[in-house]
Amino acid sequence: MAHHDKDKEVHFVGDSRVRVRKEKLLPKDYSEFPGKTEAFFPNFLLKEWMVAVVVLVGFMALVMAHEPPLGEQADPTNTSFLPVPDWYFLFLYELLKFKWASGPFVVLGTVVVPGLLFGGLFLAPWLDRGKDRRPFKRPAATGIAILSLVAIVALTWVAWDEHEKQLASQPKGSSEDAKIVNPQDPAYEIYKNNACVNCHGQKLEGLQGPALTGIGDAYTPEDIIKIMDEGKGQMPAGMFQGNAEEKQQLAEWLAEQDPPKEEESEE
Repeated sequence: MAHHDKDKEVHFVGDSRVRVRKEKLLPKDYSEFPGKTEAFFPNFLLKEWMVAVVVLVGFMALVMAHEPPLGEQADPTNTSFLPVPDWYFLFLYELLKFKWASGPFVVLGTVVVPGLLFGGLFLAPWLDRGKDRRPFKRPAATGIAILSLVAIVALTWVAWDEHEKQLASQPKGSSEDAKIVNPQDPAYEIYKNNACVNCHGQKLEGLQGPALTGIGDAYTPEDIIKIMDEGKGQMPAGMFQGNAEEKQQLAEWLAEQDPPKEEESEE
């Protein structure tokens, strides 16, 4: 049974009691309103999906065309190995080299600064709710985004540049190629058990500090002890933690380290 409204007449299909629906079940044509909006499904979603497909295909083409380089295998005996994180974490790796973000302030560099960076990115839709989409109309959000991007790019570039310089400063060949004079001397164990090995390497090949192969050709034991006590260059004073006897023993052993002969280096 059909009900008639006072203000609206009800129409039926033929002799049935099925009401005639004049409105069409189609999305609105937003071409009549340029620059306003459009239907999310399927118009907007289809365009976003097509853009995502193009980006994904391009990315996969680059991946297949350029194989990712594999680093050296982990070797606990190779002290010349310089580990670095993946490229997208290089800016955090470089950030931890600053004094205010390492040592006693390491929580600041590992938790606070990254937390503010990624937390701000996550909360951006709620923090910046302006209706204007032009970047120059949103100076706070645009400025923070540009500053963050510049900082990430600069720190990444500096970290990689330093890594390349460290690799270039290492002697060619593996650490096993370095020749050590009298490796059975107890002084070699004193050397390996002190902080010397962290900068000069297990085989005296030099890591963050200069190589010690051939140091006996330039310094006497007295000179070496003076360097241990007073420091030199980037080496601070008082790095050697052993007693006076061990210091003398180590200095005499280092003074025996002559530079490799040309015949040996060619072989």
